[in-house]
Amino acid sequence: MSKIQTYIVILFLMLGLQHSYSQNYKFKTAGFSVLEKNEKGKWGKWSDLSPVNILVTLDTNKSRIVVYSQIIQLFEIVDYLPKEENDTDLVYTFTCKDNEGVDCTLSIITRKKQKNRKQLYINYGNSIIMYTIFNM
Repeated sequence: MSKIQTYIVILFLMLGLQHSYSQNYKFKTAGFSVLEKNEKGKWGKWSDLSPVNILVTLDTNKSRIVVYSQIIQLFEIVDYLPKEENDTDLVYTFTCKDNEGVDCTLSIITRKKQKNRKQLYINYGNSIIMYTIFNM
C-alpha cells in the first residue's frame, strides 16, 4: 500500500509542477493612443490618450496575447525576443500574428523612472497602438 501512496504523491507533485510552469498574466488598461504614418511615410503625432478599461492577457502556455476590446484582438506569439533592459526601461517583445494573419510586434514596456508605469505597444509598421496597462 505504501508504494501506491508514493506513486499518488509523485503524480500530484508532477501535475502541480507542470501547472506552475505555465504563466498567465492579466492586465487592465487605463487608456490608449494611436500613432500612424502619413502618406509620405513620416510618423504623425500620437492621438490624445483616451480612457479605456479592458482586459489584456498574456498566456505563455498557449503562446498568445489577447486584448479584450470591443472587437477581440488575438495575437499568436511566433517568437519571444530577448528581454531588453536599460536605466529607464524594461522591455519584453514578441513577434506575433494577429487574428487575420498579419505580422506585428507587441512590446510590454515598464518605465522604471515613471513609477514602473507599464505600456503595451502593438506595432504594425505603419501604425502603433499603445495601451497603458497595470497588473491585476
